Amino acid sequence: MSNFTSIVTEWYLIEQEAYKVSLASSLFFAGLLIGNITFGPLSDKLGRKPVYISGLFFDIIFGYVTALAPNYGIFAVSRFLVGIVNGGMALVSFVLTQEYVGKSFWSFTGSLTNLMFAVGIAVYALLGYYVREWRYLALVSNTLGVIFFLLSFMLPESPRWLYSQGKTAEAEDVMQYIALGNGKERLNLKLKPSAGTLRKDESPPGILHLIKHPVLRWRTVILMYIWYVCSFVYYGLTLNAGDLGGNLYLNVALYGLVEVPAFPLCMFFIEKSWSGRRKTMMWFLIFAGFACIFTMFLQKNSGLLLGPTLLALCGKMMVSAAFNIAYIYTSELYPTVLRNAGLGVCSMSCRFGGILAPFVPTMKSLSPSVPFVVFGISGLSAGFLTFLLPETLNKPIAESIEELQSPKYRMLKDEKANQLEENT
Repeated sequence: MSNFTSIVTEWYLIEQEAYKVSLASSLFFAGLLIGNITFGPLSDKLGRKPVYISGLFFDIIFGYVTALAPNYGIFAVSRFLVGIVNGGMALVSFVLTQEYVGKSFWSFTGSLTNLMFAVGIAVYALLGYYVREWRYLALVSNTLGVIFFLLSFMLPESPRWLYSQGKTAEAEDVMQYIALGNGKERLNLKLKPSAGTLRKDESPPGILHLIKHPVLRWRTVILMYIWYVCSFVYYGLTLNAGDLGGNLYLNVALYGLVEVPAFPLCMFFIEKSWSGRRKTMMWFLIFAGFACIFTMFLQKNSGLLLGPTLLALCGKMMVSAAFNIAYIYTSELYPTVLRNAGLGVCSMSCRFGGILAPFVPTMKSLSPSVPFVVFGISGLSAGFLTFLLPETLNKPIAESIEELQSPKYRMLKDEKANQLEENT
């Protein structure tokens, strides 16, 4: 079963045409960047569920166009469109999952959601091992999305989003639905009107509000850099680990499965009062930075246990953990009315890290150690910058910008912190 087909073999993308292989990947990542920045604000204005379902629908449609593309041109355009809807839909689905549950469960649901990404890499490697025709592989993997698309109609709208929009009655209905689904009795539930409910003559908050408000402005700048570094170091470690050798499909699965232990590590540390979100992410980033720097001192032929490959895989596990925390932590730092917009901007910045990472290894012409130093310093700097952000463990979540800036909200944060110290 060693033979397989690809766009290279079908359209003879070799020599002068070889650049088209990388171009297709670049178009996909460019699409991800656009999807991250556009779908977030849309879901903040129109709702999580309609934007998520629409994105998933077009993700499936364009996925089938990719599988059935008669020529390279249509294939390349379809990859760009898949990137847009896939990146946007994945971001909105993450926020929707978080807003279905209470904040105490956000670390669990966030980690579980991101864990599925790593498992998906391994499953795709397994599918690729048995389905060697690239068109059939695209059809099979895309058809799985049809099942989830149909199941998604059973999902309710986010109660947090409904509440932030002043739709308290609808939010109460969703919470009753969730409670009954959990086997609880019907609740006597009455929500107070949200402090940030919009008047008819007001426009909903958008991306510009991330710049307009000082609190959100500095959070966004720092978080954008952290997300950028997470992506930058993640791909940098992968590129500098060297070829693992052996079976191609096993290697792809290994690079996905090595991330799996990162998620239970996250869930353990970010729920502890002595570590929390901020300190845990800081140490994971610092460890990944040191992994990059120490890799340059190891010989490539020194074996698996002492070689750079193992250290790079450990570093990748650490930066994967930091990436996972970044999703959870970022969603807690933004109010509900701007949560998707904030995550979208941060996710957009991380795409630049993925785009720039492949170019850093070319700096080996200056010195073999330069790429490792660049990745290492990036990880360390992001880790130390994390100190400038507030801790969110056991703190209330703001629903509106007004709540984020109000004295009552700040007093509530202080009260929660004092209660936690007394209990511990």
